[in-house]
Amino acid sequence: MAGTTSLEVSTVQQIYDAFFRGDLDGVMQRCTPEATISQDPALPWGGHYVGRAGIAEFATKLVGTIDSKVTHEAMFRAGDRVVQQGRTRGTVRRNGATFDIPECHIWTLREGLVAEVQFFIDSDAMLAVLGS
Repeated sequence: MAGTTSLEVSTVQQIYDAFFRGDLDGVMQRCTPEATISQDPALPWGGHYVGRAGIAEFATKLVGTIDSKVTHEAMFRAGDRVVQQGRTRGTVRRNGATFDIPECHIWTLREGLVAEVQFFIDSDAMLAVLGS
């Protein structure tokens, strides 16, 4: 990512780094107590999650279903949001199927902390891999 990195982008990058280290406390420290996560409810980890207990539930379902890594192709601040676009690559734990799927994450920050995040992926492609 070329150019100046904003505080908001840096905060989101710190969350990705903490998540992939398995540091859920590091993720929580950068979120408001009432932060929300939303993703397509058709996915096994999808739905709407609220607060720190919700974030923990989302992470447990996600990590229990797939082993994945997000690769950033673009990440930038847009007002009070950070938009991250890239790919999620990994393996389905149940069947060993591999995937490489486009994704986009939209993070909303308030007073330097994440208040909301919306995760978007090609749900049809992910569901096909999960079912194979």
